[in-house]
Amino acid sequence: MKKLAALLCIVVLTVLAACGSESSDEELDTIVLGDAGWDSIRVHNSIAQTIMEEGFGYDTEVKSGSTAATVQGHREGDINVYMEIWTDNIKEVYEEATEAGDFETVSVNFDDNKQGLYVPTYVIEGDPERGIEPLAPELRTVEDLKKYPEVFEDPEDPGRGRILNAPSGWAVAEQIDEKFEVYGLNETMNNFMPGSDSAAVADLVDAYEAGRAWVGYYWSPTLVTAKYDLTLLEEPEYDEEVWNETRGTEFPPNDVVVTVHKDFPEQAPDVYEFLQNYETSSELTEEALVYMDENGVEPDEAAKWWMKEHEDIWTSWVSEEVAEKVKDALE
Repeated sequence: MKKLAALLCIVVLTVLAACGSESSDEELDTIVLGDAGWDSIRVHNSIAQTIMEEGFGYDTEVKSGSTAATVQGHREGDINVYMEIWTDNIKEVYEEATEAGDFETVSVNFDDNKQGLYVPTYVIEGDPERGIEPLAPELRTVEDLKKYPEVFEDPEDPGRGRILNAPSGWAVAEQIDEKFEVYGLNETMNNFMPGSDSAAVADLVDAYEAGRAWVGYYWSPTLVTAKYDLTLLEEPEYDEEVWNETRGTEFPPNDVVVTVHKDFPEQAPDVYEFLQNYETSSELTEEALVYMDENGVEPDEAAKWWMKEHEDIWTSWVSEEVAEKVKDALE
């Protein structure tokens, strides 16, 4: 009896193990995409979803959350596809997950993005149409900012300037803290962290519409950098050794990539092949963001408009048969 019981246990464990191994490779009915909360990832999700649903016949859904939560869900397989991983912003986690084989990078969505400290261009050049004189015509670099506390005056601390950092808790905020040290900005400027991205945008828009000076962290592609005439202040050319030691260079190259969970190539090989071809640019992405803003539409409507405008681009990612199905659905 003991031998029989042991044999039955072995059989049960073997069956369970087999079921477990099969479940990770079984074909998907629903593909789950990650949404970390910004508009450009939502547009790219919607473009990909349209092709997945109309071209390949899959159902799709989106799981939303913070970058940390959605990337962790991606590593664990709760999220199958991530359309915008900003590799340098989560460098340690990205490299760790890649080395562990938790997910696979299949394509570079865009690599022409920028980030750093911006000022409205009228601060340097003026704006004759709006009757704005140049406020800091010699301003060129981040380090130059310490010469202009009176131009970027902190309303709560007269005599000192104010630079808007990234929101507290963002990895880039700590990097800007270090730039304050290396460029000596804290001699004359206060380091202000807004409570959220929307608070930073509201502060910029208020200043821009009033023609006041403003300086703060932002990045592209975004609606902000597409809609407003902003100038990215210069820093020394990126040097990995200097960056790692002091952050005293421009921000590193930041490939924004498309990734899939490790099981996805077996679960949806046709979509996996399509995603390997997915490639856009910051300019193309910003077109959709501007359309969203000017027409008051959601990302899915902007994505459909974008696909009609750029049929030559997305049809190159898929077969003619798939492209025709998607085009029919967009009509």
